[in-house]
Amino acid sequence: MSDPITASILVGLAVQKFVESSAGELAKKFTTEAIAKIAELWQQIKNRLQGKSAKVDEALVKLESGDRSAIDTITKNLDVMLDEDETFAALLQKLAKEINAGQIKQIGLEDVTANRVAAEIKQKASGDRVEQIGARKINAIGDAVFKIDQNVD
Repeated sequence: MSDPITASILVGLAVQKFVESSAGELAKKFTTEAIAKIAELWQQIKNRLQGKSAKVDEALVKLESGDRSAIDTITKNLDVMLDEDETFAALLQKLAKEINAGQIKQIGLEDVTANRVAAEIKQKASGDRVEQIGARKINAIGDAVFKIDQNVD
Protein backbone atom coordinates (compact mmCIF):
# COMPACT_ATOMS: atom_id res chain seq x y z
CA MET A 1 0.00 0.00 0.00
CA SER A 2 1.31 3.46 -0.84
CA ASP A 3 2.07 6.05 1.78
CA PRO A 4 -0.76 8.41 2.67
CA ILE A 5 -0.77 11.80 1.03
CA THR A 6 0.17 14.46 3.58
CA ALA A 7 -1.88 17.48 4.63
CA SER A 8 0.66 19.69 2.88
CA ILE A 9 0.18 17.87 -0.43
CA LEU A 10 -3.61 17.91 -0.02
CA VAL A 11 -3.68 21.66 0.59
CA GLY A 12 -1.27 22.23 -2.30
CA LEU A 13 -3.57 20.35 -4.65
CA ALA A 14 -6.73 21.98 -3.33
CA VAL A 15 -5.60 25.60 -3.59
CA GLN A 16 -4.14 25.39 -7.10
CA LYS A 17 -7.22 26.96 -8.63
CA PHE A 18 -6.69 30.03 -6.43
CA VAL A 19 -2.92 30.42 -6.60
CA GLU A 20 -2.27 29.54 -10.25
CA SER A 21 -1.83 32.60 -12.43
CA SER A 22 -4.83 31.68 -14.57
CA ALA A 23 -7.35 28.95 -15.22
CA GLY A 24 -5.51 28.24 -18.45
CA GLU A 25 -2.36 27.31 -16.53
CA LEU A 26 -4.30 24.79 -14.47
CA ALA A 27 -5.86 23.34 -17.63
CA LYS A 28 -2.36 22.72 -19.01
CA LYS A 29 -1.54 20.53 -16.01
CA PHE A 30 -4.79 18.64 -15.36
CA THR A 31 -7.70 17.14 -17.23
CA THR A 32 -11.17 18.67 -16.88
CA GLU A 33 -12.18 15.82 -14.59
CA ALA A 34 -9.17 16.39 -12.33
CA ILE A 35 -9.91 20.13 -12.13
CA ALA A 36 -13.45 19.30 -10.96
CA LYS A 37 -11.95 17.03 -8.30
CA ILE A 38 -9.64 19.87 -7.20
CA ALA A 39 -12.73 22.00 -6.56
CA GLU A 40 -14.34 19.12 -4.66
CA LEU A 41 -11.20 18.61 -2.56
CA TRP A 42 -11.10 22.29 -1.64
CA GLN A 43 -14.79 22.30 -0.71
CA GLN A 44 -14.31 19.27 1.55
CA ILE A 45 -11.37 20.92 3.30
CA LYS A 46 -13.14 24.26 3.59
CA ASN A 47 -16.36 22.73 4.93
CA ARG A 48 -14.44 20.82 7.61
CA LEU A 49 -12.26 23.73 8.73
CA GLN A 50 -14.70 26.61 8.45
CA GLY A 51 -15.91 27.91 11.80
CA LYS A 52 -13.09 26.29 13.81
CA SER A 53 -11.56 29.66 14.67
CA ALA A 54 -11.38 33.23 13.41
CA LYS A 55 -7.76 32.65 12.34
CA VAL A 56 -8.72 29.60 10.25
CA ASP A 57 -11.67 31.42 8.68
CA GLU A 58 -9.39 34.32 7.78
CA ALA A 59 -6.86 31.89 6.27
CA LEU A 60 -9.58 30.26 4.15
CA VAL A 61 -10.62 33.65 2.77
CA LYS A 62 -6.99 34.58 2.08
CA LEU A 63 -6.37 31.37 0.16
CA GLU A 64 -9.50 31.83 -1.93
CA SER A 65 -8.24 35.27 -2.89
CA GLY A 66 -4.89 33.79 -4.02
CA ASP A 67 -2.85 34.71 -0.93
CA ARG A 68 -0.36 31.88 -0.34
CA SER A 69 0.60 33.20 3.10
CA ALA A 70 -2.27 31.28 4.69
CA ILE A 71 -1.21 27.84 3.44
CA ASP A 72 0.64 26.96 6.67
CA THR A 73 -2.37 27.75 8.86
CA ILE A 74 -4.68 25.59 6.76
CA THR A 75 -2.13 22.78 6.49
CA LYS A 76 -1.57 22.61 10.27
CA ASN A 77 -5.30 22.56 11.00
CA LEU A 78 -6.00 20.01 8.28
CA ASP A 79 -3.25 17.77 9.66
CA VAL A 80 -5.08 17.66 13.00
CA MET A 81 -8.38 16.87 11.26
CA LEU A 82 -6.80 14.02 9.32
CA ASP A 83 -5.50 12.50 12.57
CA GLU A 84 -8.89 12.84 14.27
CA ASP A 85 -11.12 11.52 11.48
CA GLU A 86 -9.98 8.48 9.48
CA THR A 87 -13.07 8.53 7.26
CA PHE A 88 -12.44 12.14 6.28
CA ALA A 89 -8.76 11.37 5.71
CA ALA A 90 -9.66 8.44 3.45
CA LEU A 91 -12.03 10.64 1.42
CA LEU A 92 -9.35 13.28 0.87
CA GLN A 93 -6.78 10.60 -0.01
CA LYS A 94 -9.16 9.22 -2.64
CA LEU A 95 -9.78 12.66 -4.15
CA ALA A 96 -6.06 13.42 -4.24
CA LYS A 97 -5.32 10.15 -6.04
CA GLU A 98 -8.04 10.93 -8.59
CA ILE A 99 -6.57 14.40 -9.13
CA ASN A 100 -3.06 13.01 -9.55
CA ALA A 101 -4.39 10.44 -12.02
CA GLY A 102 -5.66 13.34 -14.14
CA GLN A 103 -2.31 15.05 -14.54
CA ILE A 104 -1.18 15.91 -18.04
CA LYS A 105 2.51 15.60 -18.77
CA GLN A 106 4.01 16.53 -22.11
CA ILE A 107 7.70 16.39 -22.89
CA GLY A 108 8.99 17.23 -26.34
CA LEU A 109 12.69 16.51 -25.93
CA GLU A 110 14.40 15.44 -22.74
CA ASP A 111 17.99 14.54 -22.04
CA VAL A 112 19.14 14.76 -25.68
CA THR A 113 22.85 15.01 -26.55
CA ALA A 114 23.89 15.63 -30.13
CA ASN A 115 26.18 17.79 -32.24
CA ARG A 116 23.15 19.66 -33.60
CA VAL A 117 19.46 19.10 -32.88
CA ALA A 118 16.65 20.00 -35.25
CA ALA A 119 13.22 19.29 -33.87
CA GLU A 120 9.64 20.05 -34.80
CA ILE A 121 7.28 18.82 -32.11
CA LYS A 122 3.51 19.26 -31.93
CA GLN A 123 1.58 17.78 -29.03
CA LYS A 124 -2.09 17.91 -28.15
CA ALA A 125 -3.54 16.04 -25.21
CA SER A 126 -6.84 15.50 -23.44
CA GLY A 127 -8.44 12.70 -21.48
CA ASP A 128 -7.41 10.89 -18.34
CA ARG A 129 -3.79 10.50 -17.25
CA VAL A 130 -2.07 11.68 -20.39
CA GLU A 131 1.68 11.48 -20.69
CA GLN A 132 3.38 12.30 -23.96
CA ILE A 133 7.10 12.09 -24.44
CA GLY A 134 8.56 12.95 -27.82
CA ALA A 135 12.15 11.84 -27.36
CA ARG A 136 14.04 10.96 -24.20
CA LYS A 137 17.62 10.00 -23.42
CA ILE A 138 19.02 10.25 -26.93
CA ASN A 139 22.79 10.33 -27.43
CA ALA A 140 23.73 10.95 -31.05
CA ILE A 141 27.31 11.19 -32.34
CA GLY A 142 26.39 13.61 -35.13
CA ASP A 143 23.20 15.49 -35.86
CA ALA A 144 19.81 14.52 -34.46
CA VAL A 145 16.64 15.37 -36.38
CA PHE A 146 13.23 14.82 -34.82
CA LYS A 147 9.75 15.43 -36.21
CA ILE A 148 7.18 14.36 -33.66
CA ASP A 149 3.44 14.94 -33.90
CA GLN A 150 1.48 13.46 -31.01
CA ASN A 151 -2.25 13.77 -30.56
CA VAL A 152 -4.16 12.08 -27.75
CA ASP A 153 -7.88 12.57 -27.17
